[in-house]
Amino acid sequence: MKTGILNFLAVLAGIVTGSIVNMALVNVGPSVIPIPEGADVSSIEKLRESMHLFGPANFLFPFLSHALGTLVGAFVTAKFAASRPLLMGLVIGVFFLAGGIAAVVMLGGPLWFQAVDLILAYIPMAYLGSTIAVSTRSTKSNQASNA
Repeated sequence: MKTGILNFLAVLAGIVTGSIVNMALVNVGPSVIPIPEGADVSSIEKLRESMHLFGPANFLFPFLSHALGTLVGAFVTAKFAASRPLLMGLVIGVFFLAGGIAAVVMLGGPLWFQAVDLILAYIPMAYLGSTIAVSTRSTKSNQASNA
């Protein structure tokens, strides 16, 4: 029972942390790569209507926000999971993938971006973040047992 609660809290921490990273990058993106002239991003409907004005560079920060948000969220989850850290990290990947699918349905966008985003930004990044966390957990455990 205690393990389940701790895993739930680890997943919750991963969702919160990953969402913060995601939103930070989404908010910084237009400062680095300006929104195209004539594009209105004030609502989802207007963003969907403006999507044809966006060039490939405008999709860099959305991809980075999805990929790095998932990576960090999975890392945090796997780092603090009481058991099955890789699986718990992959739960984060599935959670953010569901959000990515919802964004594709609501916003559309170029097919190449949808494919790259859905294929590379979620499950692979969750696996990578979880694997990094598991390897650092093992290293600390080994160092403690060797001391």
